[in-house]
Amino acid sequence: MFTDSHCHLTFPELAGDMARVRAEMAAARVTRALCISTTMEEFPRVQALAAQYDNFWATAGVHPDSEGVHEPDVNELLAALRLPKVVAVGETGLDYYQMEERKGGRDIADMAWQRDRFRVHIRAARQAGVPLVIHTRAASDDTLAILEEEGEDGGADSAGGVFHCFTETRQVARAALEMGYYISLSGIVTFKNARELHEVATLVPDDRLLIETDSPYLAPVPYRGKTNTPAYVPHVAARLAELRGTTAERIGEITSANFTRLFSRVS
Repeated sequence: MFTDSHCHLTFPELAGDMARVRAEMAAARVTRALCISTTMEEFPRVQALAAQYDNFWATAGVHPDSEGVHEPDVNELLAALRLPKVVAVGETGLDYYQMEERKGGRDIADMAWQRDRFRVHIRAARQAGVPLVIHTRAASDDTLAILEEEGEDGGADSAGGVFHCFTETRQVARAALEMGYYISLSGIVTFKNARELHEVATLVPDDRLLIETDSPYLAPVPYRGKTNTPAYVPHVAARLAELRGTTAERIGEITSANFTRLFSRVS
């Protein structure tokens, strides 16, 4: 019924409690989950988890905020994508959020390494013919520009993919959709103060919508502030149903179908 298109089940908050996580997923009718890689050091654990369970899949990639980690080239990413249950490149992208507080006072010019990494990931996805899982935070102009420069225009040769945990503006959402990308909404859409995101939630076409938890973070209302889990993704669907004038079950159906279509290696 429901598919969690983005979660981090190898993170310490959840990794040691997989039996409970899976039992709660089943009880909540969450039938599938995509387990996300944030470093190549973490990737073997992510891939092994997906290989262990028939309803989990994996990505291969390095999060833009991961520093001091192994930097894969295109060939290494392509090799990772040949392993069982690996269906996408990511999570990748750009993050310029709180340059002073989180990035030691550096400026955007200092973040060239993020942009270089992003290009490598895009090129690997295009060569492999798999989608990208994109993280963009306070960096939408550069994210969109690099995608365009790398040929991601929605054409036949595009990798395509999803802007995960979307928190940007309506204008960015429209630009992403025009480039052929999907938009995934997380528990943030259940927050009362996320007004612009509520508007974004109504403009995404049915056939480009995904839902996610980004577990173990960003638990939806009524669990806000607690450890998130894939079992909570129906709460995202319920809020989207309110905003879009439909049912949570319908949101579950269309987003699950979209997941299968976008991540075509899922079987």
